[in-house]
Amino acid sequence: MGEARDHSIETACDILVVGGGPAGSTAAALLAKRGYSVDLVEKEKHPRFHIGESLLPMNLPLLEKLGVREDVERIGVFKPGAHFVSSKDGRSSFFQFSNAMDNVFGYAYQVKRSEFDYILLRTAAAAGANVIEQCRVTDVDFPKDGGVVANGRDAEGRNRVWRAKFLVDASGRDTLLAKKFEIKRRNRHHNTAALYSHFKNAKRLKGDQEGFISIFFFDHGWFWFIPLTGGTTSVGAVCHPAYMRTRKGDIGEFLKKTIALSPQLNERLKDAEMTMAPIGTGNYVYRADRMGGDRYVMLGDAFAFIDPMFSTGVYMAMSSAFMSIDVIETALKEPQKAAREMQKFEATMRRGVDTFCWFIYRITTPALRNLFLGPKNYFRMEEALLALLAGDVFRPTRIGTPLFLFKMIYYAHNLVMWRESFAAWRMRRFAVQQLQSGMD
Repeated sequence: MGEARDHSIETACDILVVGGGPAGSTAAALLAKRGYSVDLVEKEKHPRFHIGESLLPMNLPLLEKLGVREDVERIGVFKPGAHFVSSKDGRSSFFQFSNAMDNVFGYAYQVKRSEFDYILLRTAAAAGANVIEQCRVTDVDFPKDGGVVANGRDAEGRNRVWRAKFLVDASGRDTLLAKKFEIKRRNRHHNTAALYSHFKNAKRLKGDQEGFISIFFFDHGWFWFIPLTGGTTSVGAVCHPAYMRTRKGDIGEFLKKTIALSPQLNERLKDAEMTMAPIGTGNYVYRADRMGGDRYVMLGDAFAFIDPMFSTGVYMAMSSAFMSIDVIETALKEPQKAAREMQKFEATMRRGVDTFCWFIYRITTPALRNLFLGPKNYFRMEEALLALLAGDVFRPTRIGTPLFLFKMIYYAHNLVMWRESFAAWRMRRFAVQQLQSGMD
């Protein structure tokens, strides 16, 4: 180790973790606790802003195992459930997590990601990981004779070189390895774009429902309304890209115009003040062809990003980190078993992602929206749906049969509502064709 003749700083470690978000910090902390030398490289300086502020109840067991649950509780807004609203006719429904089947935790928290991610990063450092901030890893190689060589540049403009035995790609939407291997696939059938900001003085729900996340359906997509500490509320619109292309002029005015399309949300924001310059992002739904291989694994958003409808981002990131630790250790200690362990890990993660995606990719259909706005507990279907919304997709549970029956009812509703379903499909097909013509 030390400074090489070309003025690069060379470092040797067992495991290099790229990215200091929930996936990277969790993996670094767990690996360091097992005695490995871990370097965690983060491109920004924490605390820093990030979207994805709503946790799921199944996050709490992971936070407990990591030893940070109480720290997160101190910075969070208590979240006992989710609230769905139709902007078209004002119908609404409330889902209370405590009513979920096989309930583990009946609540979660809404958090400012700047604070939440900082807690996890500090936890990784306290566990023994060497944290390097404001340094971007630009390239990675896997030499034939073994190991990993990564190159980066730090805030002082110095070249950095890491020689490691294993690489954890937790680079988020930068998708370091997926881009390198050209295995990142954008979803051409479920394409969305987002526009969001923070507000002060937004009108929240009353009493025990104050901390609910609210989801407002409208013609072009859906809105989130997330209560945060300090009187801040995160509000965003997830829309078809074709609608986003209608924007002319200021992005803040476009966000206000979009909010006005939902009378119920507009009412809750009528006295609110935008406190942050709004941010827009284009089509971001994607998945890599694989999660790992010889000497590397991709976690969280580095592998896949799905529509944030069910607030799955942080949970999937941390879950993938926890599940990957034994896979990484096997790769280091018993490499002959690594491929099989990686295959099992990836199959588990894909099942979880696919379980969420079936519902998310159909949430714009009139049939599924009607079912969400008028839930019934026939055959314990509502309890199973609540378990899904809570993130309970990895444990052995009893939700499979009720969710299957729910899907059958959805298909039956599609037939009954065929005119509305066909109109929605045609509009969606047009949006997809518009996006594809722009990509080609």
